Amino acid sequence: MWLLVFVGSLASAGTLVSAQCSAEISPKSIVVEYGHSFSVNCSSSFNQIAGMGWESKQNGIPLTPGVTSLTLVIPSVSLWKLSPQCYVNLNDKSQCTKRLPVTVYKMPDSVSMPQLSQPGSMVEGEQRSLKCIVTNVAPARNLSLLFHKGNKIVSTNTFSVASLEPVNVSAVYDLIAHRADNGARIWCEAKLNFLTPGLQDTSKLSAPQELIVQYPPTFDQPENETLEVPAVDKIILNCSATGNPALEYSWHSPPPVQQTDMNPNKNQLILARSHQFPGTYSCTASNPQGTTTKYFTLVEAPRNRTTFAAIVGALGFLGVVLILAGLYFVKADGTCSLNKGSYQPTSSGPV
Repeated sequence: MWLLVFVGSLASAGTLVSAQCSAEISPKSIVVEYGHSFSVNCSSSFNQIAGMGWESKQNGIPLTPGVTSLTLVIPSVSLWKLSPQCYVNLNDKSQCTKRLPVTVYKMPDSVSMPQLSQPGSMVEGEQRSLKCIVTNVAPARNLSLLFHKGNKIVSTNTFSVASLEPVNVSAVYDLIAHRADNGARIWCEAKLNFLTPGLQDTSKLSAPQELIVQYPPTFDQPENETLEVPAVDKIILNCSATGNPALEYSWHSPPPVQQTDMNPNKNQLILARSHQFPGTYSCTASNPQGTTTKYFTLVEAPRNRTTFAAIVGALGFLGVVLILAGLYFVKADGTCSLNKGSYQPTSSGPV
């Protein structure tokens, strides 16, 4: 009794839905650019099919009797919201359906990053806001907006936009200038993200900008140095530093030293042997952002102890030789005889 009532209610409500009906679509989802084409096939292996069709706001296909496979072709997508549905009618008057998820996208007309105000005047530690503007892109909910600096991504932005139609979006990156950024390039990238293998590139880049950062001098070897004055033709004091704008170098030497040779950048002081004097030499590097000084202390090199020891040893040996010679050749009365130890006759003359 209850079964008859249930069947009767379904019949009065419209089409029956059969649990045995199986409709398959291939591919299972579509990502397509606005104005482009796509096709999708719907099929069923059930042997009690009366016919198939496609419900679609574009290029729908009415019920086609006696087929087990039916392809929907849309030559040019002209709607932003599109959700075709394949339906299969069975011999028992029941029906099953399968919906095709379709994502329609549009690449942005432009991706731009306005020029920094007062370009070239950024100072280390200063903050600037960089704005990236993306025009006429869809769907914005699939968009990532990335800021690149050098070879790194420094900021990623996403958007919660319900509309499927093209919109304008923007994002801001707060840049804090650092000396390592000097000369680096920065740009933004608009990228549509879809989980569809083989999809063509969906990124668009802004024109890059070069960052110019001014910062005070810093010595390559910042520690003050103490050097021994060697017995060589010349000694080089190295005062290399980095900074922006270009650095000016100046040297101060203890009198009576005069600056003799310098390299073209003036970051080295070359002292000839005749000008090497103990004392403190200072190098100052400066630019509009600051000034810093480094000190070099020159001291006399200790004498060569090996040579000194050899001289002392030779003198000692000579002294020993003289003493031994005195013991051998000096007589008891204090006179010296070179014949000491030679043969002497036993009588004063012939018998």
